[in-house]
Amino acid sequence: MSRDTEHSLRDDVMSGGPVVEDLEDLALGDDYALNPDFVALVVDAADRGDAERLRELLAALHPADVADLMGFLSAGDREEVMAHLDPEALAEILSEIEPEIREELLDRMSSATLVRALGELDSDDVVDLVEDLEDDKRAQVLAALPDVDRAAIETSLAYEEESAGRLMQREVASAPQFWTVGQALDHFLAAGDEMPELFFDVYVVDPSHRPLGGVPVSRLLRHDRDTPLARIMEPLTEIPVGMDQEEAAYIFDKYHLISAPVVEPGGRLVGQLTVDDIVGVIREAGEEDILALAGVSDVGRDASLAGAIRSRLPWLVLNLGTAALASSVIGAFQGVIAQVLTLAILMPIVSSLGGNAGTQTLAVAVRALSSRELNAANSARIIGREVATGLLNGSILAVLLAAAVWVLFQDPRLALTVGLAIVANFFVAALAGILAPIILDRLGRDPAVSSSVLVTFATDFMGFLALLGIARLIMF
Repeated sequence: MSRDTEHSLRDDVMSGGPVVEDLEDLALGDDYALNPDFVALVVDAADRGDAERLRELLAALHPADVADLMGFLSAGDREEVMAHLDPEALAEILSEIEPEIREELLDRMSSATLVRALGELDSDDVVDLVEDLEDDKRAQVLAALPDVDRAAIETSLAYEEESAGRLMQREVASAPQFWTVGQALDHFLAAGDEMPELFFDVYVVDPSHRPLGGVPVSRLLRHDRDTPLARIMEPLTEIPVGMDQEEAAYIFDKYHLISAPVVEPGGRLVGQLTVDDIVGVIREAGEEDILALAGVSDVGRDASLAGAIRSRLPWLVLNLGTAALASSVIGAFQGVIAQVLTLAILMPIVSSLGGNAGTQTLAVAVRALSSRELNAANSARIIGREVATGLLNGSILAVLLAAAVWVLFQDPRLALTVGLAIVANFFVAALAGILAPIILDRLGRDPAVSSSVLVTFATDFMGFLALLGIARLIMF
C-alpha cells in the first residue's frame, strides 16, 4: 500500500467514513503477518479514542492476530484496545499474547475484569494466567472464583513448574468401562458446558477413575449405540503428573499423539494434555535453545534495556576472559610473528574457519541431544562421524588455502604451515563441538548455554597455537 493510500485511509477514519470494503483483506498479508498499514489504523483509532472504529477494526482479527497486534502498540494504546474487548475475546487474547506484554496487561486489569475473562478459559489456560499474577492480585482473583474452580487451580499450582501437572487441562471426557457408545454420547450431550471445549479421546476408566483405554471420537462415531466401549477402546500412553513438559513433548512426537491422559502416582486420571499445548512447549524449547546457543535469554519486542544487558553481559565477560587466554598464545610467539609478518594476516583466517566448523558441529550435537537422537548407545559412532567430517572438511580447505598462500606469497613452507594448522584446528573444532554439549548434558547442565563459549575458546586457542607452533617448527 502506498503512502498516499495510507493517508487517504487515515483521512477516511478521521471523517468517520469507511476505510476499506473488507478489513480482513487489509489486516493480514499473504504470509498471515499483520499489515503495517492496518496497525497504523488501529493506532489512529486508539489515539483518538474512537471506540466504534476500534471495535470494527478488532472484529476483523482472529484473537491470535489481536495478541500479535499488542506487540506493535504502546502501553497506552494497548490499554485502550483492551477496554473494547468482550470477556471471551479478552480471555483468548491473554492466553495467546507474549509473556512480557501479558504481565503488563494483567497488572493493569482490574480483578473483576480478570475473573470474567478467566471464566471463558479452559483450566490449563487459567493456571497459566493466574501464575503470572502478583501475589496480592492472585489472592483477590482466586477468592472471587467459585470454590470448585479455585480448588482446581490451587491444586494445579501446587505441581512443579514446567511439569505436566501445570500444563494439563483438568477437563476430560471419561466414561465407565461398562458403558456403551450410546450411553457415552447421551451423557456428553446432557453435560453441555461441563464438557471440555476441545477433546479428541474418551477415556474409559475403572471405578477408581484409573484409565483403562481410550476411544478416539472419530471411532466412537463410527460404531452402533449398543457397542460396549470396552470392546473398541485402544491402549493409552499415560503421562505422569510430575513429568517435565519437554519429556511429555518428546512422547507426543515419538508416538504421534493428539492427546494423552495425565495420571497421579496411584494411576488416577486427573487431566489431559492436548497437541495444542505440546506445540507451544516445542516452540518455546526451540526458541530457548537457539537463544542459549548465542548466550541470550531476553526475548520479545518489549524486552527492557536492563534485562537485555543482564542476560548478555555475563556471557560477554566470560568470552572476554577466554579470548584473552587464547590471545596469550600470540604473546608467546611474538618473535615468530616479528620475523614472518604474514602470519598475522593468516591467524584470523585459521581461527575463524575453525570457529565456524565448531559451531556447525555444536548445532548438530545440541539438536541431537534435545531430540534424543544422541545417547550412550550411539555416542561413539556420532563422535567418530563428526571428527571424520571435521578432518575431511579441514583437509579440503587446507588444500585450497595452502594453494592460495603459495600463489600469493611464493613460500611453500608457509603454505604447508597454514594447511597443517587448518587440519589441526578443524580436528579440535569437531571434538569440542561434539564433546562439550555431551559432557555438559551428562553433568546435568543445559548443553546449549555454555557450549558456544567453550567451542569458541577451543578453536581460537588451537588456531593460534597450531599456526604459530607449526610455523616455529617448519620455518625456523
